[in-house]
Amino acid sequence: MKFSAAINIMPHKELLDPKGKAVEQNLDNLDLSTLKNVRIGKRITLSIDACNEEEAKTLVDKACKELLANTVMEFYEFDLVALN
Repeated sequence: MKFSAAINIMPHKELLDPKGKAVEQNLDNLDLSTLKNVRIGKRITLSIDACNEEEAKTLVDKACKELLANTVMEFYEFDLVALN
């Protein structure tokens, strides 16, 4: 079976997000000061060949833990869709 995964990786809420802070400060310069709490992360999409949905979830989870996300500083979540 083929699956598609969309992975969102974001900094932990407890940690400072320097990129988000820089964007938030520049929003003020554009008269967009009502936009607050900017957090910047990553979105990764990929295709998976797996026997079933559980195997696909296990593969995506392993990729996130071991390569895609720094779990000390980031958390991740993903959506998995079966393809026809």
